[in-house]
Amino acid sequence: MQDFSVETHECLSACSKPNSLSFRAEGKAAYLFAGVDPVADRGDIAAFARLYAATPDGWIEDARPAGRLRFCLIGRIPA
Repeated sequence: MQDFSVETHECLSACSKPNSLSFRAEGKAAYLFAGVDPVADRGDIAAFARLYAATPDGWIEDARPAGRLRFCLIGRIPA
């Protein structure tokens, strides 16, 4: 799997659903999730990271392997 960096930010403008996270990479679509439980959803976060890393453009057509995390998606932004 490719390397990922983890960064913290004060606000991702998802105030009504705390614990948000995003995935973004050069030349790939970006994803924003909110209402994530960092402990309970850790397996789903890792599954999404694997899906994301495996795509050349970040566009994930079938997110079912990401479990509950796919229901936390609030935005997908084209590259």
